[in-house]
Amino acid sequence: MADNKKKNESVNLPAEEDDADYLTLEFDDGTQTECMILGVFDCEGKEYMALVPDGEGEDVYLYGYKENADETFELLDITSDEEFDRVAAEFDRLAIDE
Repeated sequence: MADNKKKNESVNLPAEEDDADYLTLEFDDGTQTECMILGVFDCEGKEYMALVPDGEGEDVYLYGYKENADETFELLDITSDEEFDRVAAEFDRLAIDE
């Protein structure tokens, strides 16, 4: 279910897509993708965000999530395969529970 990008403890899916929040990711090559935010979740004491590119499809991008003091947030790349595997497994578990 998870794409090798990034994922999200309490995956709160919007009741309807109209209620969903979106953000635009810009990649290193300059391309941009609008993503629907599935939610923020906890895995081993860290927060992660799950995103669906273009608001549809089966791919899910997972990123580390960090809130800043000024009410903004940062998405952080998951750089280790081991961390990504743990986060993806937690996301899959949470998605199944929903």
